Amino acid sequence: MALPPVVSREQWVDARKELLRKEKELTKARDALNAERRGLPMVRIDKEYAFEGPQGQASLTDLFDGCRQLIVSHFMFNPEWDEGCPSCSAGADESSPGRLRHLRARDTAFVYVSRAPLAKLEAYKARRGWEFPWYSSYGSDFNHDFHVTMDDSVLPAEYNYKTIPEHRADGSGYYFTGDQPSEQPGLSCFIRDGGEVFHTYSAYGRGTEMNLGAYAFLDLTALGRQETWEHPTNRAPHPHPAAPTFHP
Repeated sequence: MALPPVVSREQWVDARKELLRKEKELTKARDALNAERRGLPMVRIDKEYAFEGPQGQASLTDLFDGCRQLIVSHFMFNPEWDEGCPSCSAGADESSPGRLRHLRARDTAFVYVSRAPLAKLEAYKARRGWEFPWYSSYGSDFNHDFHVTMDDSVLPAEYNYKTIPEHRADGSGYYFTGDQPSEQPGLSCFIRDGGEVFHTYSAYGRGTEMNLGAYAFLDLTALGRQETWEHPTNRAPHPHPAAPTFHP
């Protein structure tokens, strides 16, 4: 293992102050980026989407549960699967009642949506001990319209605002390996204004890492996430693949 060099306390403080300067720059840049995100235009949702949840049939408006805003986490769960995506499951493990309560205190609901039938979602949710609201979009266009289910027979495949040829040209064609339909993760945000619903934001790929609080803490440590892509290399004795499965 290539651990950090050992230095005096004074040398460490000097190095830490230089990193702190960069951290403050990043904080200010993130605040500015968040302001730009809030300044994005929005799109009116005219299509009627049908979901199924614990209380029966639900519309997109119902998912707000009385809140002004709604965050949807697109959980990868193909109707043919018996278990959800391991990486999505890792994020769901960290979706605590406290976080849902804090979001609701700011007039924001948070739900998961998957394409698998509700019975499969409920069975998997019970096995994992989860308490968050989880809805099935089975039979609707919701997953396709928000580009987390890839199926050219329904809609030309697109992920993270790029087509298949664009991804392959950029070296990220791995999003489209395997047969269609295929699933990918995402987050989508909506707001209500009177009786209308608007789409304000969607993120995909690493743009959904806020679901994984463990990563944020690991990023503060000397060993980091302990994944194969990280630098410096040889820092962890048994590096993990670049996937948040968190198996022991």
